[in-house]
Amino acid sequence: MADRGSWALAITVCAAGFLVVRADSITETPVGQLFVYELHREVFQSEFEPFHKVFGHVFNDPMVFKCNKERFPDLPRWLRFTQRDPFENGFLYGTPLPQDQGRNIIEIFVINKRSYDTFKERLVISVGPAVKQMPYQAEFFIELREIEKVLPAAVQEEIRLDVQHLWGTSRLDFINISSALDRGGRVPLPLPGYFEGVYVKLGSDQPFSKCMLHLDSAAHRSECASGGKISGDCSTCSNPSNCISWCKSALLDLSKPVPPAPAPTPGPGVLPWAGEFSPPESPPDRDFFPDYIVTIIVPLALVVIFCLVLTYIMCCRREGVLRRNAKTPDLQLYHHHTIQGNASELRRMAGGDRSTVDRPRQCLQPLLMAEQAMAQS
Repeated sequence: MADRGSWALAITVCAAGFLVVRADSITETPVGQLFVYELHREVFQSEFEPFHKVFGHVFNDPMVFKCNKERFPDLPRWLRFTQRDPFENGFLYGTPLPQDQGRNIIEIFVINKRSYDTFKERLVISVGPAVKQMPYQAEFFIELREIEKVLPAAVQEEIRLDVQHLWGTSRLDFINISSALDRGGRVPLPLPGYFEGVYVKLGSDQPFSKCMLHLDSAAHRSECASGGKISGDCSTCSNPSNCISWCKSALLDLSKPVPPAPAPTPGPGVLPWAGEFSPPESPPDRDFFPDYIVTIIVPLALVVIFCLVLTYIMCCRREGVLRRNAKTPDLQLYHHHTIQGNASELRRMAGGDRSTVDRPRQCLQPLLMAEQAMAQS
C-alpha cells in the first residue's frame, strides 16, 4: 500500500508540473490602444533549473527570446518584439487595428545562453473592440530615450503625468509607441549620450489645451524651420530623459468629420480632335564601317603584330645546341656529360665495402686531360 501511495503521489506531482508548464498565458487588449507584454527573465530562470533554489543557488543566466505566431514564422503585423541585451527583459508591444480583432496565439521560445536549454510558452492575446473613443490625439518625440526604456509601465506613467500637465486632463491613454528607427531615423553611435529616440502617441476625449494648439500655428512652424528659439514650448518633464522635442510634436484632430473627396466629373466620352496623326520620320542612314574598323580591325591587327614579334623571339633568337657547345669549355662539357655515370659510381661505392672498392677515376680524368692539353700547347 505504501508503494502504491508513493507512486500515486509521484504521478500526481508530475501531472501537476506538466499542467503548470503547459498552461497558456491569456491576456486581452482593445483595438486602438497600446498593448505591452513584458517577458521577465527571472520568471523563466526558475523553469530551467528549479532545484537550485532548494540549495540556495540561483543563477542569473543570459536569455534570448524568440517570438512568433503559432504555425507562422513571424509575429502578427500589428505586434513587434524587442530585446536589447540577453541580460535584459523582452517586450511584445503594438497597437491592434479593427481588422486585427480575434485570438492571437504567440509562441515564446526562451533560450538559456549558459546551458543552452530551451523553454516554450504560449501567450494568447484576445483583441476585442474599442472601448474608448479618443478623437484627440497627439504625438510627441522623446529624443533621449530608447524603445526598451519607454515600454516599462513605470516609465509610461512618468510620460503620461508630464503630458497630463501639458494637456490639462487626466483622461489620457497610450495609443502607440515606436522607435525613431522605424520612421527612417539614423542608427546612433554606440557611445554614451547617443539615443535612437522614441515617438509616443497619446489620445483623449478631451480637446487640446491652448498651449498644444500652438503646434498647428504658422508661427510655430516658421520658428522650427529657422532653427531658432521656440517661444511656445510649454512642456514640462519631471525626468530629463522624458523631455519632449517640441518641434517634432504633432496634433491629430479626429473630432471633425473628414469631407469626402469630390466625385469625378463625367465628360462627354469623346476625345477632342487633335488633327491627323503624323508619324515621325525615319532616322538617317548611318555608316557603320568606321565603327567596324575601330572595334574589329584595329584589335585584330594588334594581335597579329604581337604574335609575329613573339614568334621571332621564340624561334629566330634561339642560340642552338651547337653554338652553346662551341662556346662552352671542354672541361665543363665533360662534367655535364658524366653526371649520370658519376652518380651511378657513387651509389655503387655507397652500397659496397669501401676497402674492396677501387679509387674513383672519374674525378681524375678531367685533371689528366687538362694537363695533357697544356703539355701539347
